Amino acid sequence: MSLSLYYQWKHFDEDEYRPEKPRKFGVTEMRSPQYNLLNQNLLQDIFESMGPFVDGLKFSGGSHSLMPKSFIKEVINKAHQHDVYVSTGEWAEHLIRNGPSAFKEYVEDCKQVGFDTIELNVGSLEIPEETLLRYVRLIKDVGLKAKPQFAVKVNKSDIPTGRDRAFGAYIPPVPQSTEFIEDVDLLIRRAERCLEAGADMIMIDADDVCQHADSIRADIIAKVIGRLGLEKTMFEASNARTSEWFVRQYGSKVNLFVDHSQVMDLECLRGRNLDKEEIISDMVRRAQNE
Repeated sequence: MSLSLYYQWKHFDEDEYRPEKPRKFGVTEMRSPQYNLLNQNLLQDIFESMGPFVDGLKFSGGSHSLMPKSFIKEVINKAHQHDVYVSTGEWAEHLIRNGPSAFKEYVEDCKQVGFDTIELNVGSLEIPEETLLRYVRLIKDVGLKAKPQFAVKVNKSDIPTGRDRAFGAYIPPVPQSTEFIEDVDLLIRRAERCLEAGADMIMIDADDVCQHADSIRADIIAKVIGRLGLEKTMFEASNARTSEWFVRQYGSKVNLFVDHSQVMDLECLRGRNLDKEEIISDMVRRAQNE
């Protein structure tokens, strides 16, 4: 269904342009509702009510590894009927332990089942950079999209508290949050090489970057977007407040990965002045008239 049917009462300024699917920016990828029972009726309800606002479906947590292939194919076919691409989520890293040929077999299997995108969790893979680039090329060679996922680890003890203290006052040390600290410039360089190798999108994990709205690392996000570009980056938004921060800072063109329960709220944010109740009532009215 055309987005113009939903937005016909809304006048968009030039910088608020909201393209129809398939979109290259303003992409909303939805986490599969694996914590509920993932069934076709639930997905059908989501796609029929919010299909124009959902660009991608991600099988999070390797949930697809526990499902029969016949069921996965049915879910993927249903998503494709609504122009929704389907991503594997972070699961490839669990298969590499089976040997050097396991990843190639995994990619071919994903292609056969019908997946559109294979996500590579760079932190969990723990492989040399050249091997990562080879995996990206292998995914592209079979006609699938590659999405490397990067995470930034920040030692919170190095972040100033911002509290005023008398000069010379004793400040108790803050326990180090992690032993491994990611160099953001190194992360961006590796992401740039992945894009050069053919990667379609770079996913940035929420941990230590945008997990909570009151502790968002705007400096890291700005550097990533400044170097990689808004169209080539996607950020995980853990909650509605985080999504709102991204849309306020970067507009409707920012690509976000959200829980399936946040899709409607996010689309309302992308439309800025759109009223959620008005959208829902209009959708119900149109469904009744069809």
